[in-house]
Amino acid sequence: MLSTIPPSIVAAGIVAKMLSKISNQGLPSYSDAGDIVEQTISSIRTVVSFNGEKKAIALYNNLIKKAYKGAVKEGAVQGFGMGLLSLLYFSTFGLIIWYGSKLSVTKGYSGADILNVMFAIMIGARSLGDATPCIASFEEGRVAGNRLFKTIKRRQEIDYDSTGIVLDDIKGEVELKDVFFSYPGRPDQLIFDGFSVHVPSGTTMAIVGESRSGKSTVINLVERFYDPQAGEVLIDGMNIKSFRLDWIREKIGLVNQEPLLFMTSIRENITYGKEDAAFEEIKRAAEIANAASFIENFPNGYDTTVGQGGAQLSGGQKQRIAIARAILKNPKILLLDEATSAWIWSLKG
Repeated sequence: MLSTIPPSIVAAGIVAKMLSKISNQGLPSYSDAGDIVEQTISSIRTVVSFNGEKKAIALYNNLIKKAYKGAVKEGAVQGFGMGLLSLLYFSTFGLIIWYGSKLSVTKGYSGADILNVMFAIMIGARSLGDATPCIASFEEGRVAGNRLFKTIKRRQEIDYDSTGIVLDDIKGEVELKDVFFSYPGRPDQLIFDGFSVHVPSGTTMAIVGESRSGKSTVINLVERFYDPQAGEVLIDGMNIKSFRLDWIREKIGLVNQEPLLFMTSIRENITYGKEDAAFEEIKRAAEIANAASFIENFPNGYDTTVGQGGAQLSGGQKQRIAIARAILKNPKILLLDEATSAWIWSLKG
């Protein structure tokens, strides 16, 4: 019986080493896919304002396909390992039966005694070993499944419906009319109580107020990240709800106070909302945003990687690239949420 232990250990070690190697091939893809999900969710407003949902999904799918290929290999190795260990396991059965029959002849052991010992030790030990991790896995799966299905079944208040009005173009007139609004997470805290504002097309307007007075909320409503509880948000005199969501967002440019850059090159960050832009358009947008000078000073220029969340750049540089991204989109409505705060500070310094 003891003679079967070393082969089992060696076989388990070989299978474990093969699984470790294959798992390491798939882990980078899983990790990168997780990074895509994380940066997309953390910068979801930037993504949806540039209609980048399909691009993010495509990147995620490509990485998951690579991980899937690794998972198939891992499954094949697991099957091979299970077969090998089962071979050793049943070979041990044969050895016990042979040795038990020998004891029966020489020592007088009964067949019932030999079978009782064999089945009690081997089947009991294997069943106990197999059941323990399964119980924990079932429980983890149940909890994760409940959370997952709760998210899947959640109905969005603002849905990406393919219906809605699509015009040749808009002038860019914006009006909030008798708006009442509170955020879903703070329903008792009314941000707007009959608020109205009108911005004619072709004009520039600044909203000034104390912190938490609703300045960013105006932008959230115009981008239709939220709908008001009462009142209307009008674009060219038409309720924003009547437009097809992705189309109207193509006409609106947004730069947040703390813009999120994606973990790619400066060029790809600027062209996020217009992937077919020519280099001259990219350069012109960077010049208007006062970003061309520092970009061209980098060794790789527009192909410089910005790092996760733009970690390789200063706050002012990130804001200028975000402004260039919005300018390249050539929007009819440009929303700046304190978008030059770090930029202005750096000029003062």
